Formats: sequence, structure tokens, C-alpha cells
Amino acid sequence: VAEIPFNSTNKWQLSIHKTVEAAESSHIIVMKGAPERIIDRCSHIMLNGEIHPLDETQRRKFQEAYDTLGGMGERVLGFAQLPLPRSEFADDFEFNTDKTNFPMEGLTFVGLISLIDPPRETVPDAVRKCKEAGIRVIMVTGDHPTTAKAIAKQVGIITGDTEDDIAKREGIPVEQVERGRARGIVVHGGEMKDLQPEDWDFIMNHPEIVFARTSPQQKLLIVEACQNRNEIVAVTGDGVNDSPALKKADIGVAMGIAGSDVSKEAADMILLDDNFASIVNGVEEGRLIFDNLKKSIAYTLSSNIPEIFPFLAFITLGLPLPLTTVLILCIDLGTDMIPAISLAYELPELDIMRRRPRNAKTDRLVTSRLISFSYLQIGLIQAMAGFFTYFVVLYDQGFNASELFGLADGWEEEDRGLICKLDSDDKFTGCKYQDGCSTVASGFDVCLTEGMRDTILKNAQTAYFVSIIIVQWGDLLICKTRKLSLLQQRMVNNVLSFGLCSETLLGIFLCYTPFLRAVFGTRAIKFIYWLPGLIFSALEFVYDESRKLYIRLHPGGWVESNTYWQGRLGSINTPSVIVPRPHSKPGSRPPAWEEQTYFPWHSSLRPCASVISCYPPPRIPRQVDRSAPSCPSHSTPWNCVTHGT
Repeated sequence: VAEIPFNSTNKWQLSIHKTVEAAESSHIIVMKGAPERIIDRCSHIMLNGEIHPLDETQRRKFQEAYDTLGGMGERVLGFAQLPLPRSEFADDFEFNTDKTNFPMEGLTFVGLISLIDPPRETVPDAVRKCKEAGIRVIMVTGDHPTTAKAIAKQVGIITGDTEDDIAKREGIPVEQVERGRARGIVVHGGEMKDLQPEDWDFIMNHPEIVFARTSPQQKLLIVEACQNRNEIVAVTGDGVNDSPALKKADIGVAMGIAGSDVSKEAADMILLDDNFASIVNGVEEGRLIFDNLKKSIAYTLSSNIPEIFPFLAFITLGLPLPLTTVLILCIDLGTDMIPAISLAYELPELDIMRRRPRNAKTDRLVTSRLISFSYLQIGLIQAMAGFFTYFVVLYDQGFNASELFGLADGWEEEDRGLICKLDSDDKFTGCKYQDGCSTVASGFDVCLTEGMRDTILKNAQTAYFVSIIIVQWGDLLICKTRKLSLLQQRMVNNVLSFGLCSETLLGIFLCYTPFLRAVFGTRAIKFIYWLPGLIFSALEFVYDESRKLYIRLHPGGWVESNTYWQGRLGSINTPSVIVPRPHSKPGSRPPAWEEQTYFPWHSSLRPCASVISCYPPPRIPRQVDRSAPSCPSHSTPWNCVTHGT
């Protein structure tokens, strides 16, 4: 006949029903909700169908049963009732739930019911990936702290001891546990209104945090506490009351199925399947996109140096132009296009979810370290390859490198001839310009017309162009990975393989197709002029593989700090994901879990190796090689946990 619905403030639901058979009472009040809220409104307890006063002994037994059921990770509800006497509440009595005109205290406690509500099977693995990726997962739930802690331990949000665990193990009061000794902490929502800034600092310094018996409004306080520590915060929510926290967070994530329209409007992102694991997949995809963009930029920028240096040499040293603007456009708009795009299709690196998040304030798409890598390291090697090939071709045409400087002025003038002497090796020496080639000045042996000079220079320019194509092979391969070896990543990107072939074929067409030679000013050079570029391509590949190996062996050193162009791996504040109690899936059971031995949120700890522990619960973990694609087959389900050693 009347009802007070459940809400997050009261944490109970009350309804009033008419009685049919009872002679003394006309109505009965029944209440269910959080057991601690229900027991506080009770003065009696029903035992074996009989009503007894609720004394301290019964309250202690109640608490023991509550802790036992909650410690199993089960949701516990308390139930109470109160028959209303017919003398005060007639059959036609009008109950008012706004201004209550019926008793809500002195109820009789009936009992507890626990609900098996296990987390989804994907949640433990998702939490593990978050921790390995340097993301702290903070659980916010309306459950009792005991239940919340049990669930948090099942899914791996809490892997260490809390103060309660330490006190229970050592047989001392919680107040005597040394402050800061516990790895995890469970905070009751009722305590949050009295917390001071220093209390928040103490709580947030714990790597593993659970907030229990909280209201949606308190999410906002938790978000602000994280942001006060300069952390990037993502918050999930589905209710109207979650909207302020979703709006305040750096990334608000609303539930697509269970979420309200208001929460979806306030959120930055909507989770279509309401699955926490999808957030982790989104993090991985975001990192992959950012990585691939940087790889494509690094690859594209590297060829700028061998394209710019020929003009600098032409202007400052008087060297006949090693590369024309038309061939530069052929590189930028032709041979480099498909390889640069192919890096967008690169698969995630093996360690993409085992590294700390980038610093959003300093690790941009283009950084000083990326410029240094592309220009001062790989770019210089490519420029050396181009000039070496250029000088080799001209040497075969009779010019020593030292004779070329200063010849740019007049090289392309039709009415001028280049007269030279021949040394004992039939190489040109002492070259200078004169008017035409009708006669050869005394003391000189040969005169090169403009047409002869043009043919010689076109061969050298084509060889320079080909050398850039070849060294870009090596550049494309080294840009595939940040610090892993190419042997670890492997050549599994078919688009990239196609890019390597396409730029090579395009270079061949430009050099050996007659009508294209006439358009782009290339020449059909000898195959041997392709080989110098291969040497430098191998050189840049070996250099970068050695650099990556040194970074892997000496993390945090000078080489990493100055050449790791994908982002500095130094200490930054850990981002946080604030999530509700993991959603349950009917019929699932919590998988076994083990304590992590590598804590990526601690800036001073770095993994030196990785293994996978595979074991069928409850057997002892056995160690297997990380390279194994999966756990060994077994009649019982195996649980795999990647961790550092």
C-alpha cells in the first residue's frame, strides 16, 4: 500500500503491505537494504521463529556472519519487519511516505541473504593490463567495505595487505598499524566528509585504493583528489548523479546500455557494451595510433636532410647540384608516400601495454628527441649515402671530388666549355671555364661541352636519388619499433612490405623508362650504382638496432634520455581510472589471481624480464618461457598472469 524506494543515500527500501490472516495487525512493514543500516533500526531479532531482544551477543554474531559472507565477495542484504497494530493502523489508514506517519525504528531483524555476484571473466585480465600499463584502477562501490575488498582482491585491484589485514594477522588494533605500511586501503564513504587535505594525500599515496559505501556525489571528491595530484583521470558512470564527476574528469565514460541520457551527455565517451575491458582496449588502440603517427612522422622527416644538403652544398661550396627539385618531389610525393602511410597499419608492439603512459605536457607528436633522431642521426647517414654515391658516379666519369668544388657557376651555361687536364690516371684536374669548345687552351687536354656536362651530372643526380630510396628502406624498418628489435616485432605488416616494393618499383620506372627519363631528368644508371646505398642502409639499420639494444639493456640511461624519440620513460604521475564495482556476468566465477611482483606505477622500479605464470588453481605456479604463445593445454582452465621478475 506504500513504498519508499531504494536510494544511494538511505541504502534501504521499505514497503508496507496489508495482512490477511493476522488478527492483531492490519499491516506489516518490511525493509531490506544494507545490513548495517537495517540492524541500526532494529531492537529485536527473530530466532527460530521466535522474537528476542537484540542484545550485544546477537549483534556480534550478526557482524561475524556479515563479515564472513562479505569476505567471500558476495553481496549481502539485511531484512527486517514490523507488524503494525490494528488499533493504531486501521485497514483504511492512509500512509504518508513523505512525512512518515508510521514507525521506522524498533523493527525485528529477520536475517541476511547473500547474492553470488562475481565479476566478469574479462575484468581481472583488464585490471592486470592497466597495472602493467602504469594505470591505477580505483574502485568505487556502494557495497560494504568487506565485500568491496573481497571483490577487489578477486579482480586484482588489491594485491597487497590493507591495514585491517595487517592488524588481523598480527593481532593488534588497526590504530596501532604503522601509517603507510599497508599497500592497499579501503575507505568508507561515511568518512569522506571529514577528510582533510593531508588525509586525502595519505589515501591517494596508496597504489591500491577502494572506496566503499559511497554515493555517486562522492565520486566528484575522488576525481578532484586525483586531479590535485596532476593525474589524468577517467571516470565511469551511468546515473544522473554521476554527471558532475563525468564532467569534471579528464575523460568521462558513460555506460551505453545502462547509462542515463544525462550521463551520456556529460561524458566524453560512451561504452557501448558496458564492459570495463573495453576501456583497456581503447587505451591500447589510443597508444597504437599515437605510436604509429610518430613513426610515420619520424620516417618522413628523415629524408629532409639528404634533400636539403645538396642545395646547401650548391650554394656554399659551389658543388654542381646533386639533386634537383623535381627529384625531391618524386621522393616526397612518390616513393615515400605509401611507406609513410603503411606505418599507420603497423600492429601493436609487444610491450605497448607494459610501459608507462606518456607525459601529456612534454611528449607531443613532434619532440626535440624525434627531430634529433630524424635529422641528426638517420638524416645525416642518408645524406652521407647520397653524397658518397654522387661522388662515386662522378669519379667514374673522370672527376675527383676535390675538383668539383667551385664548378657550379657555369656548369649549365651552354656557351661555356669546361677545359681540364688529364693526370696519370686519366682523371680531370685543373678544370676551368672558357668560351665554347671550338679550341682547347694550351696546356689543357679536354673540353667538356654543356651537353656532356649535363649527361654526367644527370647520372650523378639519378644515383643520388636512388641512394635515398635505398636508405629509406632501412629507415622504414627501424621506424617499425620504438625500442624493440625488428626480430621481435617481425615483418607482419603486409602494407609496409607493399610500400617497400612500391617505392623500389617507382624508382626503377623513373630511371629506366625512356619517356619518364625525359620528363624527370633521370638516366639509366648502372646497377652497381645501387650498391653504395645498400651499404648505408645496412649501416643505419645496424646503428638503430644497437641503439635499441643498449636502451633495453640500460633503461633510464643517457642514450634513452637523448635518443628515445617515442617519449621519455621517466617518472610521471600515474593516471587513474575510477570505476564502479566490476559488472557481473551470470554463471561466471572469479578466476584465481596472484600478487604482482612488478608495480609499474612506482617510478624507481623497472622490469628486467617478463614471464607468464600458468597454473590450474590451486596448484603451485610454474614458470614458462614468455615466448610461449599460450598456456599448456590441461583438463582444467589455466590462468595466466604476466608479470616482471
